[in-house]
Amino acid sequence: MNAFSYFKETPITPAKAWLLALLCFVWLATGLTGHDPWKPDEVYTFGIIYHIVQSGDWLVPTLAGEPFLDKPPLFYITAAYFAKLFSPWLPMHDGARLASGFYVGLSLIFTGLAGRELFGKDQGWAAAIVLVGCLGMLINAHLMSTDLGLLAGFAMMLYGYALSARKIWLSGLILGTGLGIGFMSKGFIAPVLFLSISTILFSFSAWRTRQYFYTLLLALLFAAPWLSVWPYLLYQRSLILFMEWVWQNNIGTWLDYTKEADASSFIYYFKMLPWFAWPALPIAAWAVWDARKKILQQRETQLLLASLIVMLVSLSLLPYSEEIFALPMLLPITLLATMALPRLRRGAANALDRFGIITFGILAILLWWGWEGLIVGNNTRISRWLRAYQAEYLPAFNWFTFSIAIAVTIVWIVFVWRTGRSIRRSVINWAAGVTLLWVLLMTLWLPWLDFNKSYRTMVSSLTTVLPEKHGCIASRYLDDGQKAMLNYFGNILTIPGGEFNCDLLLMQGNLSRSDQKKGEWKTLWTGGRRGQTRDSFYLYQRQAKTAAEL
Repeated sequence: MNAFSYFKETPITPAKAWLLALLCFVWLATGLTGHDPWKPDEVYTFGIIYHIVQSGDWLVPTLAGEPFLDKPPLFYITAAYFAKLFSPWLPMHDGARLASGFYVGLSLIFTGLAGRELFGKDQGWAAAIVLVGCLGMLINAHLMSTDLGLLAGFAMMLYGYALSARKIWLSGLILGTGLGIGFMSKGFIAPVLFLSISTILFSFSAWRTRQYFYTLLLALLFAAPWLSVWPYLLYQRSLILFMEWVWQNNIGTWLDYTKEADASSFIYYFKMLPWFAWPALPIAAWAVWDARKKILQQRETQLLLASLIVMLVSLSLLPYSEEIFALPMLLPITLLATMALPRLRRGAANALDRFGIITFGILAILLWWGWEGLIVGNNTRISRWLRAYQAEYLPAFNWFTFSIAIAVTIVWIVFVWRTGRSIRRSVINWAAGVTLLWVLLMTLWLPWLDFNKSYRTMVSSLTTVLPEKHGCIASRYLDDGQKAMLNYFGNILTIPGGEFNCDLLLMQGNLSRSDQKKGEWKTLWTGGRRGQTRDSFYLYQRQAKTAAEL
């Protein structure tokens, strides 16, 4: 058999299915607990969750005492529920982060169901494994973010579209529920994607059917409560807050952006997708090329290409561009890659397999070597650089995390050695390598990573110098996440721009020399996150005026 032969497809036995489920679970569960909220996104997201837990008010997302109506509250509500449910065993922020695992778990399940529906029984597991292996999922899937709710919602939408040819009521229910979850997690982007994809699909004869039309009607029916209840309740609470959400933070922001947008923002996702969607993207590209003559004649590829193009264009037109926003694009790319697996040539599959094993093997060796240097304190170049980067960090050996890391490393070696020859071997080994890398980072390296990403120590230091009796604390140049962590770790609420009325002022950066010379404020405290010299914070106290000044 030559290098261009195809692998023979073998069915997934129940034992193999359990092993793949275990691989997905280990990848998903690792890193959800054991560290403080990390900047930049986690800190402000958790700040809103913390408000819901403390006050019970879920209607108006609130951050450090101020309304924060950037997105609807579904993810925040879910995370608050998880935080309360697991409060006897986990810190509040760790419990809240389990909501991320919940939504990513839904994404894996419905991506697998979509793969099974579109390409056959054994392709469901393949789709989930390909998604796990995407590099863009590695960190983003384990952080508190409303984008994970949108990811789960869109995975449900794709499955609903795929199912529409067979089961109208069930597909309408799932499609409408996915639309609702996406809207209540991220806002108007979910309805935009739904309307755009649904309209484009009507241009293909395979989708101009009565079943598809009825599916869309049912989807709108099932989505109606999701799309209307919270906006109506917000409108009833406050017309000002409702307009702030609809106009100031959404429609108005987009209209302002269209007047000032530059070309670089439109190509952001084109530039980052090659690594973000690796290795699914090159496999998906092969699928498109291999079926190029009939690509637009197949119902499943019509759905996936329409979804990918709509998302790429829609996200490129948004006012803000971030890596995590691209997560939904991984779903159609993953499913296109799943379609290509049965036709993937032996040479390409073996090349990806060897590249993954060698790459993750080298990375694992480097992670073990670097960790050993930190613990033992040897004088290698990498050890000196790691110690210099965070000079205040004091490494400590932990038997529990060490045991997990060494066990997973041994299991990975056995796993890649014993994995049978099949069309799925390359993507399974890649997902296993990604999981190994993530486990080592979240066991051996988690204390080092958490050292300079957490605000806990900084806030603790600040609270020790606060006067026993003081009035309000004004703030200047603090971002939303910093205010959230002040509230969570120190029960400190600040008033932006309130220095004319407050006797304390907390700010990022030093006061101007003119303010210092006037003698109005004196410095009580200076600090920042450990290992960070750029983010310096200052606490000032108003000086009492002398008789001469009066």
